[in-house]
Amino acid sequence: MGTLILAVTSLLLYSIGTALQALHFRGRVQSSLAMTTLVGMLALVGHALLITQIVHHDGGFDFSIVRSSLIISWLITFLLLGLNLTKPLQNLLLGVYPLAGMTIIVALAAPTPTRLVPDHSYGMLTHIALSVTAYSLFSLAAIQAVLLSVQNRQLKSNYNSRLLRNLPPLQTMESVLFELVWAGVVLLILAIVTGALFVEDLFAQDIAHKTLFSVLSLLVFVALLIGRHTKGWRGVTASRWTLAGCALLMVAFYGSKLVLELIFHRGL
Repeated sequence: MGTLILAVTSLLLYSIGTALQALHFRGRVQSSLAMTTLVGMLALVGHALLITQIVHHDGGFDFSIVRSSLIISWLITFLLLGLNLTKPLQNLLLGVYPLAGMTIIVALAAPTPTRLVPDHSYGMLTHIALSVTAYSLFSLAAIQAVLLSVQNRQLKSNYNSRLLRNLPPLQTMESVLFELVWAGVVLLILAIVTGALFVEDLFAQDIAHKTLFSVLSLLVFVALLIGRHTKGWRGVTASRWTLAGCALLMVAFYGSKLVLELIFHRGL
């Protein structure tokens, strides 16, 4: 199937999913879990096929910034749909579907230097897989942290907005946030360890800052988990620490790629 057809099909399905979620959010329709999952999975199939055509090349995989974003948006959507089967996360799809659609448009429209990783470099591919999965989980945690912060503020001001009525109870929101952070921390540790094992020079000039910011973000998330266990951090405090860690991780991942690929026009 052609790249353009796959892209248009995926965008159409993500648009349908977004519309259904918007109507559900406004109370116009009751979107069932089965319908939400079906539309999302169909969109993911088209998205995945598009990734195989755009990212996979003869002899390797292109992990340039645009291609990596296409993979990350797929992973975020996939993880969210999976978690939504057991957790009340359906409202997050209202932001995730448009994000996935945007990365598809950018992947087709924005040429970037190729960063090819040979398909026989299993260690490096493992490191990249762990890294992008950890980043995807922390992206979901960041969205959850923003919603939790807004929910806290509105509850304290007794402002009964449509958003507040659509969100799960505060305790459930906090529980989901920390579950996402825990999972992300485990994967980020594994990503850093595999990077140390399989990257030839982890502190080379091109990736020293990436390594530094990744470690700093890990320390922030670990401090958050320790604070949660020892001091009972929750609510706005938990949201701020989560967003700080995610900001550092974003600098680590996107900052280096933006500078090297879009300014110096070379792969990372």
